[in-house]
Amino acid sequence: MPIEQESPSTQLPPDVQQQLSAAGGAPVTDLITAFVATILRSRDLERGDLKVMHRAVRELRYALSVFARYRDVRKVTVFGSARVQASHPAYGLAKAFAQRMVQAGFMVITGGGDGFMHAAQEGAGREKSFGLNILLPFEQAANVVIANDPKLVYFKYFFTRKLIFVKETHAFALFPGGFGTHDEAFEALTLLQTGKSSLMPVVFIDAPDSTYWHDWYDFIQHHMLQSGFISPSDLHLFKVTCDLDEAVEEITTFYRNYHSSRYVNGQLLIRLQRLPSTEMLARLNRDYGDILSRGEIVAAEAPGNDFDEAAHLPRVLLWFNRSHFGRLRQMIDVLNQG
Repeated sequence: MPIEQESPSTQLPPDVQQQLSAAGGAPVTDLITAFVATILRSRDLERGDLKVMHRAVRELRYALSVFARYRDVRKVTVFGSARVQASHPAYGLAKAFAQRMVQAGFMVITGGGDGFMHAAQEGAGREKSFGLNILLPFEQAANVVIANDPKLVYFKYFFTRKLIFVKETHAFALFPGGFGTHDEAFEALTLLQTGKSSLMPVVFIDAPDSTYWHDWYDFIQHHMLQSGFISPSDLHLFKVTCDLDEAVEEITTFYRNYHSSRYVNGQLLIRLQRLPSTEMLARLNRDYGDILSRGEIVAAEAPGNDFDEAAHLPRVLLWFNRSHFGRLRQMIDVLNQG
């Protein structure tokens, strides 16, 4: 069933209309008008429902405003248990990983708590860290690295917090953890598998002598893949490793040539740092024609217009079938080799 569309022409109170007119025809005025109309149409909801709506919107507005000034900086989100101590075999690995990612030009996002989150923010440093803290009655006070920093955001709801984690990051790194870490892992993988999130690298990292994520991977293979619950290409959406260099490389090489992507009139547009060669384009059409709904994979020069936030970049265009995202990830890996 399609979602009911809110009409921007809904009659708004005169004072609201006046404030919107004062915005001087800003590009977002139509969206704000529709948003206000939606709120006004919610008057028949119960007070408890309205409180949820209000708190969720308030949390999102504040979080988005915090990230707005850093929108052009790539970020990696680090997940992992809040309960581990510095003596844990992977604690130093999390700290070193964050250091390496900052050296590669990334900022680091964590849940702002202790354990692996603390380790990652120690490695990244306060200036290069964000904390997305969840208000819980236990165990989730902000760690000393990010406490009282302007880039620390508090959330009441997990769903608003998850939305910001996904929207503002360019990669995920997961260290061992409990229910919350696995929830975040499967959330990320589900969004990638279904195309609800832009493709990005996901790496599961553990200490060299541990089998934590390798046992998890065995479960994925033996119970999900063999039962047909996932496709073989879905295994290309993530990497499991105990090697710090491999973990860092998994993320940085993803952006070696690939920049970003979007859909334009139903066609997938992949922005690149450099155009593929004629030979590479032929290889893509030969090896990845199965992910097309029609047509061929073609290359195009940078448009150089004002309608694209990355108009200076060349791109590849294809009629992607929006089903085989693991195969699409494999194709991007090939583009990054050229």
